[in-house]
This record gives sequence, structure tokens and C-alpha cells, in this order.
Amino acid sequence: MKHLTILVPEGDNNLSSIVGAYKIFTRANEYRKKAGGRELFTIELAGISPEVDFFGGLFSAKPHKHFLAVTHTDLIIIPSVNHNYHKAVSGNQQLIDWVEQQYKNGAAVASICTGAFLLAASGLLDGKSCSTHWAAADTFRNMFPKVKLEPDKLITDEQGIYTNGGAYSFLNLMIYLVEKYYDRQTAIFCAKVFQIEIDRQSQSAFIIFTGQKQHDDDMVKEAQAYIESKADEKISVEELSARFAVGRRNFDRRFVRATGNTPVEYSQRVKMELAKKAFETTRKTVNEVMYEVGYADVKAFREVFRKITGMSPLAYREKYNKSAVC
Repeated sequence: MKHLTILVPEGDNNLSSIVGAYKIFTRANEYRKKAGGRELFTIELAGISPEVDFFGGLFSAKPHKHFLAVTHTDLIIIPSVNHNYHKAVSGNQQLIDWVEQQYKNGAAVASICTGAFLLAASGLLDGKSCSTHWAAADTFRNMFPKVKLEPDKLITDEQGIYTNGGAYSFLNLMIYLVEKYYDRQTAIFCAKVFQIEIDRQSQSAFIIFTGQKQHDDDMVKEAQAYIESKADEKISVEELSARFAVGRRNFDRRFVRATGNTPVEYSQRVKMELAKKAFETTRKTVNEVMYEVGYADVKAFREVFRKITGMSPLAYREKYNKSAVC
């Protein structure tokens, strides 16, 4: 029988991702047993402390055992952590070292939402793709520049390491892992029982773009502010670089290093965020919104909108603005 370890890190972290992972895998085991098979996983919670409080002591979790008592495991699930990421990493360094060693011994590792901070601190994500909550993306990039962060992705799967996007999207990762370790039918059963949309691949539609400002390049910050102030206009990169008296290549390089986006990508994200707000809150047509954010070609606008949100403008409006489709 395989062994599944769900970690209970130190700190007032996210209880729901621990409970959710435990419930879904427990139900998958039950389904397999009722179908005449054997339970696939022994499921255990492991942590540093015998009891960890959540929400100011309102709830608590009591791990089955200390993590060092787990000498071999096949799959490790790291839950999401609180928003003090440096504290979460420093307070769980023993767990992080243990995860690294278990992976080297053959275990697969899955991080939920901001649990990616603990996983990345192990060094196991260096050079690999990773997702996390979109709201934590800037902080993550600053702390772990060697990781290929892809916050648009709902799930990443690379060399036995799995990560996922934000908040309750971890349920999609759990279904993904159930299919990976059990089978498609068990995954479908769990998706139906827990009413989780199966096969969802992106969290793009949920991202609220606020600009990547957690950097120290003042010139890039000025350029970002200028792009945001001219969201209804088409600005060329040549115009931007000339405005700040920096060569085009050097401007591009500094902008990407600071924000993770090219100037063109950044401008597109700014414009599409404004378009999303318009579709959410007004009855404006696609053409009206398109012109407001500086586009004249409806095909180009739709292509960029879909690239960033994963949805067409009309589908987005129908999903988030009921009054606009009445």
C-alpha cells in the first residue's frame, strides 16, 4: 500500500486545504474499496507540533505523527500557508529539509496555493514550472527568482512535483492527483461527490491584475505608471524607451527583469483588466469596451482578451455580469 503524507506546518495557516485533501483522498480510498479493490493509500497527517491552532485557536489539527517518524512516503501534500511567507519558511525549515530528502528518496510532492513557498524554499522548484495564488506572484518571484512562475496555470506537473493556483482551486489539484494515482473513474466519482469542475486548467479568469510593483527600478515604475495612465491609447515600446532616454533593448531587458512581463505584455494586461471591469459592471458592448482600452481591431482585442483571461469577451461578460445579459 502506498503512503500519503499531508503536512501540517507550523503557523496559523490554511486548515481547509489540509481537511480538503484528507477528505478527497479518503473518499477515493472508500470508492476503490467498494468497487472490490484495496485502499490505495495509507493517509497520515504529519507535522512538527502535536497540535497546531488555526484562526486564533478556534480550530486545531492534531497530526497523526511527527514528520521525522515518517521514514518513507510516496506522496507529500503541502497545504497553503499564511501571508507572512518569510515567517512561514523560517518556521518550517525542518519540514522543508525533510520534503527535499523524501523527494530525493522517490516521493512525489504537491503544493497547494501558497504552499509553493515552502516547496520553493527546498530548492526543488529551481528551473521548474510552478503556480501559486496570483495575489502572491510578485512576492514569490522576488523570493525565488530561479523558479519559472506561471500563475496563469491552474496546475503544473513536472518530474513528480505538482503545484496549483490559488485558494479553493486546490480541489482541482486533488482531483488531478486522484486520477493520476487511482484512475479516471475514481476522479469522476470524487468530482461529482464534492461537486468540483473536473479538467479545469487555468486560473486566468480569476486573476486581478494590479501591476508588478515590488521591485527597485524607479525608471520601470515610472514607465508602468505612464502605461497605466494611457490605457486608452496605443503606445509603442520605441515611444516608451525614448521617453525615458533608454535604448530599446536595455529598456525591454530592465522591464522584464523588474516585472516579469515585456512592456507590450504589461500594457495588454493593464488594458484587459480595465476591459474586465467594464464587462463586470456595465452594459457596454464589446466594441465600446474595445475602443475605451485603445483597440481598433476587434479580432486583435478578442485574441488578447482570451490569451489573458482564457475566455472570450462575451463569455466573460455572461459569467460575471448577469444584468448585462438579461
